[in-house]
Amino acid sequence: MNYIEVIDYLYSRLPMFTRDGSSAFKKDLTNIRALCAALENPEKAFKAVHIAGTNGKGSSSHMLAAVLQTAGYRTGLYTSPHLLDFRERIKINGVLIPQAYVIDFVKNNQSLIETIQPSFFEVTVAMAFRYFADMHVDIAVIETGLGGRLDSTNIISPIATLITNIGYDHMNMLGNSLAEIAYEKAGIIKSHTPIVISERQQAIEHVFINRAQELVAPIFFASDEWKIDEIAVDTEFQYLKAIPEKEKPFEALELCLDLRGSYQQKNLPGVLSTIRILKEIGFTVSENELVDGLKAVQKLTGLMGRWQRLSAQPLTICDTGHNEDGWKEVIKNITRTPFEKLHMVIGVMRDKDLEHMLTLLPKEANFYFCSPAFQRALPAIDLQSQAANYGLVGEAYDSVQHAVETAGQIASKEDLIFIGGSTFVVAEALPLFQ
Repeated sequence: MNYIEVIDYLYSRLPMFTRDGSSAFKKDLTNIRALCAALENPEKAFKAVHIAGTNGKGSSSHMLAAVLQTAGYRTGLYTSPHLLDFRERIKINGVLIPQAYVIDFVKNNQSLIETIQPSFFEVTVAMAFRYFADMHVDIAVIETGLGGRLDSTNIISPIATLITNIGYDHMNMLGNSLAEIAYEKAGIIKSHTPIVISERQQAIEHVFINRAQELVAPIFFASDEWKIDEIAVDTEFQYLKAIPEKEKPFEALELCLDLRGSYQQKNLPGVLSTIRILKEIGFTVSENELVDGLKAVQKLTGLMGRWQRLSAQPLTICDTGHNEDGWKEVIKNITRTPFEKLHMVIGVMRDKDLEHMLTLLPKEANFYFCSPAFQRALPAIDLQSQAANYGLVGEAYDSVQHAVETAGQIASKEDLIFIGGSTFVVAEALPLFQ
């Protein structure tokens, strides 16, 4: 098999959440444990930081990896989903896993895969762990896929854990209340292992505190440790001041962050507190390395799709935020962006809670409803129909490309085009601007 054939095998033969939805989510760790046992337990061969959360876990993972890279550590990074290339999921120091490694892993373990019948995600996790072990990383930043307690990544024994924002998403699998969802995320907390909670949410803080106490895990609420002030924002950076609320390894920090979404101000405290913990257990990160890493997250790690500017005239922005909290942050960023007319290219998956999303969207925008090329995608005509019930007016298009190109033709140079609603809409839009 060549690389294209290997990827097609993984996509077509294995249960895949992005295609099949909740039926592809294995609610136990049996398969991943069996896979990794057959691979000589690579998850035990490297140090790791484990990150979960509803929103912000991807950005936080990339920020942390960028800082550790800058500090000279050989840093593995496992995230999901990918946008353009499967190999985005598995990187070392920002470099994608080689195609040859992916080919060899699948060819050498095909009989094992056929025997265990794992999901696409389980195979990907096992591949990442084996790769990080083979390449002798100094540390790996591991992002959960969905939830935490039953997520395939949750067989690692991390040296620190981080949980970002908790919000409503994937309720059919994680629970219908914030407390139930928080319980699933809290499943990554490990015995005697420091746990950082990015944002203290009073309604659910007890879930994390109780679990940490049960496991004798030191717990820190990063929003209590750091105050983030916005100084300025321009087309390339947001300029922030991070002020420690208590005595910390760093004094007040003036930071230039290349991730321009205002929601990064909620993620940043968790990253800073996690770095503090790593420093306390023996990692060396100077203030200059911290500042330099956060200034070049996209360049160092290849992060895409977080309030990413695709074009200047008209200003075209994409963002992968796709649940209620994610949309609130997107709308906040739109409102602080100057423009004459707003154009929104939107597509969603069938299993998304449309009521909470559609009530947030601005009625004055021109909408371009589309459907990404996924079985789980809601047809554009259905999205258009449901949006009309909320006073949102626009045309339905047969593809993301058609919607994006039409918005570009209609918009003036002073307008704003926003592309989002689903990670998969962003994934199909990105190549149109390269």
